[in-house]
Parts: sequence; structure tokens; C-alpha cells
Amino acid sequence: MVSNTQDPKNNDSKLTKHDITMLGLRSAFLQSAFSYERMQAGGWAWSQVPTWKKIFGDDKKAMSEAMQDNMEFINTSPPLVSILMGLLTSLEEKRVNRQTIRGLKNGLFGPMAGIGDAIYWFTLMPIVGGIAASFASKGNILGPIIFFIVYLGIFLCRVPFAHLGYNLGVKAIDVIQDNSEIIARVATIMGLTVIGALISSYVSLSLKVKIGSVSLQKDFLDKVFPNILPLAFTFFLYWLLRKKVSPIVLIAVVFVLCILCSFLGIM
Repeated sequence: MVSNTQDPKNNDSKLTKHDITMLGLRSAFLQSAFSYERMQAGGWAWSQVPTWKKIFGDDKKAMSEAMQDNMEFINTSPPLVSILMGLLTSLEEKRVNRQTIRGLKNGLFGPMAGIGDAIYWFTLMPIVGGIAASFASKGNILGPIIFFIVYLGIFLCRVPFAHLGYNLGVKAIDVIQDNSEIIARVATIMGLTVIGALISSYVSLSLKVKIGSVSLQKDFLDKVFPNILPLAFTFFLYWLLRKKVSPIVLIAVVFVLCILCSFLGIM
């Protein structure tokens, strides 16, 4: 790819670590100019303008071409976007062929969105949100503090991610893909552990049915296996999910069952 360099004389680094740090911070404004036509293109281009100014200097034509290319449609993961910005900035600095940079951007922003959403919105944030909500529901101030610290950490990761993309160049994507299986496995184990703990804390059933003077739940079922009724109900819902029953339907069913059982005095 570097062999497509237009001007080898420009291979000398024009950007400092501070420039890359600022690039990572400015990437936080990725969605500041969001539109349904170009999605994140406005914030994407705005974040990189200072680095382009240092790279292109008085070359207004190169600056114009870079801005024009980067105002095209883009929709990627905000937490990981600084990696892609750093990667493309390193190519801009090396004056790699514009079509190569443009093709790389268009080819990578989609996979980056998939990786970012899987890691952050579908794994990390639900786990952290569940833990924080667990603390907060008991009036513990640690709940919002934990959530804020993690969210702040995700925000600050933009800076090292920008340096990662810039320093490793095209290899940055390979690093993520090479470790994506390990990351996904670790996150899955952690997620299952936390969700299991949350289920035992949140799923609560109190059966009022008695056989004579013996409580069916407290004096019989819980003696056989503590909390076996909530556990069985959880597995029953899980079984329905495996049968492709919509979660919305399950929520409605649970809601109706709660009202019905309470009305009949069963629970």
C-alpha cells in the first residue's frame, strides 16, 4: 500500500503525539453533526481537520480532496472510531493514494461498527449497567459512580486508540481481529457470571399456597432446593426464548400472570 505513495519526500512525520491525542479527543464529536443523509460524516471530517492542515499545509487541492472524500457517508462505532481515524491519518501523512485511503475507510467503518457494538453496547454496558443498577436500587451511591467511571473510561480510551491506529497503521485492524475471539470469550464468561448473579437477586416468587398448615414453597419446595421456584420460572422463560418467542411477548405474559396470581391470591 505504501508503494502507492504519491510523494516519498513527505514520508517524514509532520504530526506530534499531541496532534494524535487531540485527534482522539475530537473524535468524541463524531455524531455532533449527525444527519440521515451522511450519518456521521460531518463530525468525522471535523475531527480530522487540524491534522489535515498540518499534513497538507498550503496544498489546498489535497486539503479539498481529503475533505470532499471524508464528507461521504459513514456510520461506525463512536468508541472505536479513533482507531480508524488514527489509521487513516497515518496514511494521509504518508500521502498514500487517495483512492486507497477512501476504499480503506469505506471498507472498514462497517466492520468497526460491528466490533464496537458487540463489545460496548451488547456486552460491556449491559453488564456495567446491571451492576450499577443493582447498587443504586439499594440506595448505594456506588451505583452511579461505577457507571460514570466506566463511561468516562470508555471516553478516554479514544486517545490511546487513536495512537494505536496511528502507530500500527494498517495492522491496527489485524490486532483487533486477531484478539476478537479472546475478547469475546472473556466478555461472554463475565457476562454469564454477572447475569446469573443478577437472576438470583432479582427473580423472586412468593407462593401463598398451603396444604393444611404447610406452606408449599417455604416448607416444602425451598427445603428440597432453595429458591427452586424462581429458578424453574427463569428456565421456563429461557426455554420459551429458545422457542423463538418474542421477549416483548414474555414481558406481557409475566405482567399478566403477576396481576392474575395476585388477584387469585396465589402469590
